[in-house]
Amino acid sequence: MAEFEVATGAAELPAGDDRGREAAVRTAFEGLLQIRRLMNADTAGPEGVPAEWERRQPVRAVALALEAAGVPPSAVDAAGRRTATGYCLGAAERTGVVRVEWLGPPGSGAGYAAEDALRNCAAVLRRLGWEALEYRGPRRHRYLEVEPPPAGPPRR
Repeated sequence: MAEFEVATGAAELPAGDDRGREAAVRTAFEGLLQIRRLMNADTAGPEGVPAEWERRQPVRAVALALEAAGVPPSAVDAAGRRTATGYCLGAAERTGVVRVEWLGPPGSGAGYAAEDALRNCAAVLRRLGWEALEYRGPRRHRYLEVEPPPAGPPRR
């Protein structure tokens, strides 16, 4: 069986038909929630706190959370041309922080949709215990920086 491949929006879309992909994402996300329940057993609301696995692989964890919530990933073709509008993830400058952008092919209007789309992404991630802040870069390009909350003592 092949390893589940997350859709980061920075590469081609993972292979497979839509229904098969939806089932794989659902199964992977349920696995993530189970990891949270087991690893955060000493925490009130264990499903609402990123587990240690997510802290070590934040890009994978954020991609899975967004896709499981029905947020579409962007994609590029083999030549590196953007082919789909959606989230695009990468590591931010600070370790353990994920940069989330809303990108699409030229003429797609992704830049105009970015504000609402990124707010939706932030809301999805905050419900799952991630901290998400919106920034503006050069030419007022919007993006999020997402990270797990600081690790602290167990909460009950």
